Amino acid sequence: MTVTQSRPGRLAGLTLALLAFANLITSLDFTIIYVALPHIGQDAGFTAHGLQWVVSAYAVFYGGFLLLGGRLADLLGRRRTLNAGLILFGAASVLGGLASSPAPLIVARVLQGIGAALVFPATLSLVNTVFAEGRQRNRALMWWALAGAGGLSLGALLGGLLTHAFGWQAVFWVNLPLVGAALIGAFTLLDADRPQARGAFDIPGAITGTAGATLLVFAIAQAGEAGLTTTVAVAGVLAVLSLAGFVAIEARSRSPLMPLRLLANRNLSAGILVIVPFGAAMNTVMFFLTLYFQDVLAYTALQAGLAFLVMSLVIAAGDFCSERLMHRFGTRTTLIVGLLAGVAGNVLLAASMGAQAGFVALLPGVVVYGLGMGIVFPAMFAATGTGVADHEQGTASGMASTAFQVGIATGLAVLVAISAAWGMPAAVYVAAAGTALGLFAAVALPSRTP
Repeated sequence: MTVTQSRPGRLAGLTLALLAFANLITSLDFTIIYVALPHIGQDAGFTAHGLQWVVSAYAVFYGGFLLLGGRLADLLGRRRTLNAGLILFGAASVLGGLASSPAPLIVARVLQGIGAALVFPATLSLVNTVFAEGRQRNRALMWWALAGAGGLSLGALLGGLLTHAFGWQAVFWVNLPLVGAALIGAFTLLDADRPQARGAFDIPGAITGTAGATLLVFAIAQAGEAGLTTTVAVAGVLAVLSLAGFVAIEARSRSPLMPLRLLANRNLSAGILVIVPFGAAMNTVMFFLTLYFQDVLAYTALQAGLAFLVMSLVIAAGDFCSERLMHRFGTRTTLIVGLLAGVAGNVLLAASMGAQAGFVALLPGVVVYGLGMGIVFPAMFAATGTGVADHEQGTASGMASTAFQVGIATGLAVLVAISAAWGMPAAVYVAAAGTALGLFAAVALPSRTP
């Protein structure tokens, strides 16, 4: 039974606000650290190479533990997993705020990533089970996605404000009141967990799957930073071996971490194939926009954050359009429209960057690209949750979010290399081509979601 069926509408709305807020917290920490990096490097004694791990440690362990986080939500309960992730995230933020040297700061970012990997699939699976499949769920996913996109943009702005006013430690301390509010909301609004799945926990699958995903994201991220080094090669080989073992284990396990039969669901499998190029190509363009604002237009961190507020508003408009398009035309058509907008927006942005245009000249590309982002994001997660049983929504969420993070890591590694060799406009043109690949997967979705 869903919350919307068993509770008053106001309580359902508060529940959705909580889940969206928790999603905002994890997305905020991807970008809030960027502006503080020079100050962290100076005060904490990082080398130029070591400083990248303040960002990479979070991304690597977040991506590597998402599949495990999703399965834990199914087996241990979604509220319990959400609360555990929030507590770990908050404790790690305390460690980061107190750190004065590289080692504890990197550990803090690792623990933040693992905490976020518990929170994200728990919130997504709660949205997919609390709200009935169809328009209710699509509308809930719109608000959930809007909070996630808003967190990315707000992080850049908030990081600049906090670092300027209180020092870099403030980008860690700010998480404490946010996590506290989310925990109060979770204990107040979410029902206590009941058993959601039968069977023993798949320990061999958890070890090989988590190790494989973590090593894969690590190898891709390192390759983008340092090229094909011995470390990258070893990590890549170990990742392939671990993931091969994981698939073999899952095929035989009685209670698999990732039931392979779920891939027979066309909505889930095609949705994942949309998510990978979206993360690799379309989502990573925001990274190049950040560089363009600061390196080419010479914006301060605060000015760049304000420029992203425009992007946030456009993405929000796209999210609203996505819910209405899904209701009227179905998920497949919605994704095709959003991906086409993404391709067109990327081409416009690349052309403006090539001409070294100012912000006003960038606006058409920003608007079209932002609309595409807003349309695709909730629709692709709506697709992956369609037709999945409630007791496996956490696993499906973990699969979808892992695909997203692997896509982002791969896209950044490839596009940063292209940008270094041929310039930023070339990287964004390639991103447009990569976005177009998602269209082939979108066409494979059922023509109309029941």
